[in-house]
Amino acid sequence: MTVGTPARERRKRARPARDAALPRRRLPPDERERMIVAEAVRFFAEVGFEGHTRDLARRLNITQPLLYRYFPSKEALIDRVYQEVYVNRWNPAWEALLEDRRQPLKQRLLTYYRDYARTVLDPEWIRIFLFAGLKGGSLNARLLDMIRERIFTRVVREIRVDRGLPLPPGVPFTETEYELVWGLHASIFYIGIRKWIYGLPIPDDIDAMIDAKVTAFLEGVPRVVEGLVPRPS
Repeated sequence: MTVGTPARERRKRARPARDAALPRRRLPPDERERMIVAEAVRFFAEVGFEGHTRDLARRLNITQPLLYRYFPSKEALIDRVYQEVYVNRWNPAWEALLEDRRQPLKQRLLTYYRDYARTVLDPEWIRIFLFAGLKGGSLNARLLDMIRERIFTRVVREIRVDRGLPLPPGVPFTETEYELVWGLHASIFYIGIRKWIYGLPIPDDIDAMIDAKVTAFLEGVPRVVEGLVPRPS
């Protein structure tokens, strides 16, 4: 190359060599999509939703246009991450469990929250949820609406049934009842925040801690609910 070669021409000549240094595997489309989604989950859990898709493409060793061939926008990719982390990990058996009155209410709550903890005390679940909250938008609202409808409403109903209290539509559920369930639910979620956000130690025996929290909840909250809900004359 001569000294007088323009800089633009030198960059143009150098580009093919640089690209050739990054060999790419030719994958079936479904396998490529799974690979992109798995790496996107790790990427957004690490850097948050402000991370750039070009950096994600570089980690995947693919071009950004190829990434957009699978997901036409960053928001479409984020929606797919939500599906992967939250919807696909949701266990529909939780809902049937909470309504199974053949078991005592305490046993149902213990079983549910032990399994819930094994699902959510995970760095990807915790960190993506918090990053989504900081970003704004609908991701957190969609998940929290699902939790309220499918879990909290069932717990509130089963507390009333356990105490012989009237049910909707005669006596609607109150926001205070939902808040009391939130207290238990959030205390278990916060175990993950302590570990994966603050880097603090957590107890080794998570099941024993959940047992203690559920016991404390049932020794206090149902009595509070009895004071909130008028019994029929």
